Amino acid sequence: MLATYVIGLREGLEAALIVGIIAAFLRQRGQGHALRYVWVGVLVAVLLCGGVGVALQVVNQELPQRQQEMLETVVGICAVGIVTFMIVWMRRHARGVKAELEAHTAAALVRGSVFALVAMAFFAVLREGLETLVFLLAAFQAAENELAAGLGALLGILTAVVIGAGLYRGGIRINLGRFFRITSVVLVIVAGGLLATAAHTAHEAAWLNGFQGQALDLSWLVVPGTVTSSLLTGMLGLQPLPTYAEAGIWLMYVVPMLVYVLWPEGRRLTVPGSRSVSSQSEVS
Repeated sequence: MLATYVIGLREGLEAALIVGIIAAFLRQRGQGHALRYVWVGVLVAVLLCGGVGVALQVVNQELPQRQQEMLETVVGICAVGIVTFMIVWMRRHARGVKAELEAHTAAALVRGSVFALVAMAFFAVLREGLETLVFLLAAFQAAENELAAGLGALLGILTAVVIGAGLYRGGIRINLGRFFRITSVVLVIVAGGLLATAAHTAHEAAWLNGFQGQALDLSWLVVPGTVTSSLLTGMLGLQPLPTYAEAGIWLMYVVPMLVYVLWPEGRRLTVPGSRSVSSQSEVS
């Protein structure tokens, strides 16, 4: 539940921030009447994402067991790719998002293009919605309790909507840089768990037959049916008896990604055999 809550909160807030920036800019320019077109774009994008989600779930349920494992493996890998891109992109471009969106909105107003405003809101919400959809679908497949996972996602999205509305009206002030860094840490750990789960389903689909020896015995910690098991399995993707493939892929993803996310801004990150890279330039 916690994993899907963070996913819903993070992705939902990104979409809410984009729409909120557009709406606030229109209000400041005295173009409040154009907001109706923005909401049209948002509504169409939400409905489309919902339709895609239902279709994917129906297809997954209709497939034979082995094909289900194949689809779950592909969805899990895609989800990790999406969240990795999202974390890197946000770290590099977060500071320029507001100015860029306002520039596009101003250009649309100068042209008098209602379609451009609708398209901006539509594609912003559609992109975040599809990212959320793939990530949540993978999280649901890895969750022990789908009802709790769904409730967590819903609460996360609702929280994002409330925060977004508060930011738009000026009643809420949060440190967005710190927020995105904390949620990025959580998402890195969740993504590592999804990769471990993908390694497990890939073996069930007969795609990964090597490195299947038992790496650890966590049966004392991950006890099926307990709250601890639900948290560790849902957040970390831990299994009672993880294989070398599952443990190895988790470590190979989580460790370097956490170093990247937590590296202080303004400090140079030196990679052996390469030039030093300043993390300050990444967020400029």
